[in-house]
Amino acid sequence: MIRVRFAPSPTGNLHIGGARTALFNWLYARAKDGKFILRIEDTDQHRSRKEYLDEILQSLSWLGFNWDEIYFQIQRLDIYRAYAQRLLKDGRAYLAASQQTEEGSSQPLQEAIVFRVHPQRVRINDLIHGQIEFDTSVIKDQVLIKSDGTPTYNFACVVDDATMQITHVIRGDDHISNTPKQILLYKALGFRIPEFAHLPLILSKSGGRLSKRTGATAISQFRQMGFLPEALVNYLLLLGWSPGENREIIDIKEAARLFDITNANKTAATFDMDKINWINNQYIKGYSIEKLVDLLMPMLRQRFPRTQSYYSDRQKLQGLVKLYQGRINTLGDLLEWADFFFTDEINVDPAAAQRYLSQDLSSEFSLFLERIEKLEHFEVATIEKAFRELIVELNISSRQLIHPIRVALTGKTVGPGLFDVIFYLGKEVTRIRLSRWIKKGS
Repeated sequence: MIRVRFAPSPTGNLHIGGARTALFNWLYARAKDGKFILRIEDTDQHRSRKEYLDEILQSLSWLGFNWDEIYFQIQRLDIYRAYAQRLLKDGRAYLAASQQTEEGSSQPLQEAIVFRVHPQRVRINDLIHGQIEFDTSVIKDQVLIKSDGTPTYNFACVVDDATMQITHVIRGDDHISNTPKQILLYKALGFRIPEFAHLPLILSKSGGRLSKRTGATAISQFRQMGFLPEALVNYLLLLGWSPGENREIIDIKEAARLFDITNANKTAATFDMDKINWINNQYIKGYSIEKLVDLLMPMLRQRFPRTQSYYSDRQKLQGLVKLYQGRINTLGDLLEWADFFFTDEINVDPAAAQRYLSQDLSSEFSLFLERIEKLEHFEVATIEKAFRELIVELNISSRQLIHPIRVALTGKTVGPGLFDVIFYLGKEVTRIRLSRWIKKGS
């Protein structure tokens, strides 16, 4: 049976690179009817944090990467020490005094256990890159158990992968240098060597490593910004694999039928924020209004805690969301673009005010409000009819009044149709906001 693993360290949040690695492992397991193992590499107790662990687990669950088994390295220290003692007994390792001091510890440190590296050629058939050969003469003796009693990364990794019966190690290219060190340990312990597949790194558009400005954002932050899990998974999939036929939108269930790690791209992927926004927009368009409202409700309550009218009128909120559904790239966009619906005090763009509200429109605004107040049926169609009749009466073009009214009501120069905006704001709010731009006595 295929058994793969994802092994994050709780010393930071789950980011794009780690999430892509988790996806390829999870997807390969599901595609091959195998097992997806989650291993928490938490032996560094000084840097490991519960909040990071919680974020990693929550993000994996949100993305849909359900695991079949979970292990914590900190609970396996006796296992690592036992295997190190075995190598020590066989003469493949030796004790070495350490000058290190344990931060915050008053206990004397034990001697480190170090593995003897003998020069040799090591070859692997990487499932993505093909044949890779290493010369171990450039590798120094490797510490197995540090003087504080904890295992080093490579040793714990080998012991875990072997005892957890991992058949395929799928990880980033940055781990290629660890592979020969680990293979030496597999051989020394008599373990079966798993298959290796090293995923090319994800780079920024400029060709460098990802930074906070170029995509190195925590998955939990993408969630807070209003990205949908299906869209993020779809995008992660394209960062190293293609379903063919120039397709960019693919359901994860279909991907599982087509996916094989040997078909992963051999070249580095480029993170593109425009592309992920576009993909998220496609998924938002495909969501039902009811589902979008369910997702938006907690975001709205957090952003606009004092506004209750929209939360209690679900039908009104659904109509409002429908206005923006095809326009927004993220759910967070709606909170930004439609903020004027949920707050009493709007921020009017100074440039827009200068352009559209610098002249006195008191008379025009007053006449429009009179027409609005007289409407027996306050609907989009009747609002538009009242407006059209007014501009004919005033002998002006539509744009001479549409843009000033929009800026006065929303503070913005763009948005949904003006008559939709007026309908969802309602008579009272429309009156209050337009009245602010009507001089007394007009």
